[in-house]
Amino acid sequence: MTRAIRAAVPPGVVLDGELIVWERGRTNFAQLQRRVTAGRDLLRLARECPAHYVLFDLLADTGGQVILDLPLSQRRAQLEQLLAGAPAQLTVTPQTTDLRQVADWLLHWTAAAGIEGVVSKRLSGRYEPGRRGWSKFRTRIVTEAIVGGVTGDLSRPESVLLGRFDRRGRLRYTGRSHPLTSAQAGELAESLSPPRMPCRGEAHPWPQPLPASWSGQLDRPEPLQYVQVEPTVVAEINADVAFEHGRWRHRVRYARLRADLSVYDVPLLLGEEEGYFGDLG
Repeated sequence: MTRAIRAAVPPGVVLDGELIVWERGRTNFAQLQRRVTAGRDLLRLARECPAHYVLFDLLADTGGQVILDLPLSQRRAQLEQLLAGAPAQLTVTPQTTDLRQVADWLLHWTAAAGIEGVVSKRLSGRYEPGRRGWSKFRTRIVTEAIVGGVTGDLSRPESVLLGRFDRRGRLRYTGRSHPLTSAQAGELAESLSPPRMPCRGEAHPWPQPLPASWSGQLDRPEPLQYVQVEPTVVAEINADVAFEHGRWRHRVRYARLRADLSVYDVPLLLGEEEGYFGDLG
């Protein structure tokens, strides 16, 4: 990637963008994360799963002149001109003023390609470092998951650890919620119970503590201490579509307890190639 940038971008240019890795037509953030701790395997990973640099903005032009005060429309035009002959690894993010096109992206691209949503910016806006001069609209789904553990304690859960059964009937960890409200914690606590004694040598299916690699968060890499619970409680959740390798990359929002549902009513955890997003709606 650095070679492609050096070859296509003159010295002095300052770009704003994001690295992504494509795998089978979808973005794969986990593959990008693996490079952080890859060590000697870094070059092999880069060859097997090459990264692409998606450009959002141009902050300094070919002469090294800072252009933050130019309107976005002019910065965008210069960025497109700069990358007109660049290799496919360097690409400008799609942009449109057509709301029908935006709706199509939200409806189809997010599910098919694993893209989280769209960003709205003013064409006349300047680039303001340190300030968020834009709004992001994520595609979100309402679905169900099984509570397999909590942080805090059973009487005062702080967040929930969620799972789904795979085709073999094993409860697989799928993600963690944002902190619960006091009302949510109180309602949920009444339904939680510790795991029953192991039957036929089968214990709780998740390790204690939860491995750092399971969380997918770079800002908190240490293992997570939590309280295991009997996986009989179903929660309704609100999640975005950043779902990779059987897990939600971002924390989900706990909505409510679904006492009317059995754990066997929760959608199975399917491989992404099998159409996990079939339960969107």
